[in-house]
Amino acid sequence: MNLPNAITTGRILAAPVVTALLLQPRPAPRMIAFVVFVFAALSDLWDGHLARARDQVTSFGKIVDPLADKLLLVAALIPVYSINLGQVGTPSLPLFRVIPLWAIVIFLGREALITLLRSFAARQGRVVAAQILGKRKALAQNIFIGSAILWVAFLTPGFVAPGGWAWQWFSAFHGWFTTTFLALAVLLTVVSAVTYLGMFSRIMAGRHS
Repeated sequence: MNLPNAITTGRILAAPVVTALLLQPRPAPRMIAFVVFVFAALSDLWDGHLARARDQVTSFGKIVDPLADKLLLVAALIPVYSINLGQVGTPSLPLFRVIPLWAIVIFLGREALITLLRSFAARQGRVVAAQILGKRKALAQNIFIGSAILWVAFLTPGFVAPGGWAWQWFSAFHGWFTTTFLALAVLLTVVSAVTYLGMFSRIMAGRHS
């Protein structure tokens, strides 16, 4: 257990904490969930950098790092989606009104598919590490989810808005920011899924050749 792998393990432990905080129907725990999520998401960049800088890239890290990303995604995304559905009638996201179900299906469906394919490759003795496109997809998803956590926190009953033109400007900017990164995350999720499918098909073609 080296430092990069310890950081990856910490991200796994942070996932249920984010879920538990989000499920508290008060603004303060949901704001804390945002902070925990941001630190956990940033750790994904840190552990990879440390592993490469220290020459501590391991098979454990290659396998567990993407699994930790997926666990954090599910731990935050499903509660945020569920909470946002109950906030209909409050200020809504531009274009989508609420976080759309089809986006959740794309996010989670891609992760389930790639996890199954990666597990199959592992049974064939092949360890498939996360690719750069997958990392960019994860970054876009994390920015969207972090912004969405703030969105549902601000709309939680009991949140006291500062008011004034500055808050109105920020609220409008925040809505469009969340929507933009939602669209970007969906695009990168689809493209990365296609890329991974091509890579796995080449692995299988090499195995049977």
